[in-house]
Amino acid sequence: MENSQDKNNINTEGDGDGRKATNNTSSSMGSGIDVLLILVVLLFLRANYSAFRNKQLHTLPELELSEEMVNNAAASFRVKINNVLLMAHDIALGKDFRLFLQGTILLITIPSLYNKYDEPVDRYYGMIQKQFSKHYKIVDESVFSRLPRNLSNDKDS
Repeated sequence: MENSQDKNNINTEGDGDGRKATNNTSSSMGSGIDVLLILVVLLFLRANYSAFRNKQLHTLPELELSEEMVNNAAASFRVKINNVLLMAHDIALGKDFRLFLQGTILLITIPSLYNKYDEPVDRYYGMIQKQFSKHYKIVDESVFSRLPRNLSNDKDS
């Protein structure tokens, strides 16, 4: 009886979809990105302020990846992928029963947990997707604003 009343009672304080609004103002991933964005904005404002006052700025070091750093990262990534493939090979040959059992349990429990908690998971995923979309839009607009407008005319000639 109580469930039918809950279904008929639509919450007007939510997102308009009948769900109760949550007051989740902090996101662990969003806060790190926000801090980085604030730092970049502050550096931009500092540079413009010093140019406005005709002051010389201290030079910032150029950030670039050396070929050695990229090769080391690729080698590290290759080693990790090879370890995963070796574990999969051992599982396929029946050498690592414990890992096979752990994988099987995860493959069974994760879908059932999602079925049980699908609304909070989907809501959290939606919040993360909105944050990524917001930051992507900002980066996308700043990159396209730097491109020359007559780029298509240069391709024809």
